[in-house]
Amino acid sequence: MTTLDLTPAPGAAPLGRMVAAQTGAEIRAMLRNGEQLLLTMIIPVLLLVGLSSAPIVDVGGGSRIDFMTPGVLALAVMSTAFTGQAIATGFERRYGVLKRLGATPLSRTGLMLSKTLAVIAVEVIQVAVICAVALALGWHPEGSPLAALLLVVLGTAAFSGLGLLMAGTLRAEATLAAANLVYLLLLACGGVAFPLAKFPEAVRPVLELLPISALTGGLRTVLSDGAGPPLAAVAILAAWAAVSLFLTSRTFRWE
Repeated sequence: MTTLDLTPAPGAAPLGRMVAAQTGAEIRAMLRNGEQLLLTMIIPVLLLVGLSSAPIVDVGGGSRIDFMTPGVLALAVMSTAFTGQAIATGFERRYGVLKRLGATPLSRTGLMLSKTLAVIAVEVIQVAVICAVALALGWHPEGSPLAALLLVVLGTAAFSGLGLLMAGTLRAEATLAAANLVYLLLLACGGVAFPLAKFPEAVRPVLELLPISALTGGLRTVLSDGAGPPLAAVAILAAWAAVSLFLTSRTFRWE
């Protein structure tokens, strides 16, 4: 007669299953948070509709919606990968959430992977919503989607590195203030809504080195002009990503 073995066999779940579960939790937390939803969905869509419909900003000729859409897509990437992630991670660190999660079978590497996948998933939703609204407003994209995807991936890496660098070194309250301030400054000075050609020539070379300027300009070149990804934009984003992620790996504090 066969006996049923009821002996407990404790052990961690496979890494893939743990990462998938944590990624789902991160996505739900991001979309349920009112401030996160405002940053990731509402503000970009309102800017797209408002600035492309009303002649508030001089875009230097051409279609207003064709000019605004790449900038709003870049803003959406920044809002999720940088601002939202910095604020959320900063407060998770303050309340000991990261420390407790890091002590679970889900390693700290798995936790960072979950956060990265959550950011990518939210960005997919953002891009789908923004593109749908832009197409309804008469947007006519050109160029290769793969070229635009390359820029978005590099931009995500750069802004994620900067967001985690800020969250891992500053206090939560300082992170909240700094992340929102940087968001507003880059929105105003990164070519999202205002062409960089409108700024004084003395500051233009500096502004062109910002990651938001490189991402916005690169997406505009691809989606509005139908060209390939500009090498300068790719190099700038790659440099920001490499430096910020390296510094994050060296300075991030989990508690």
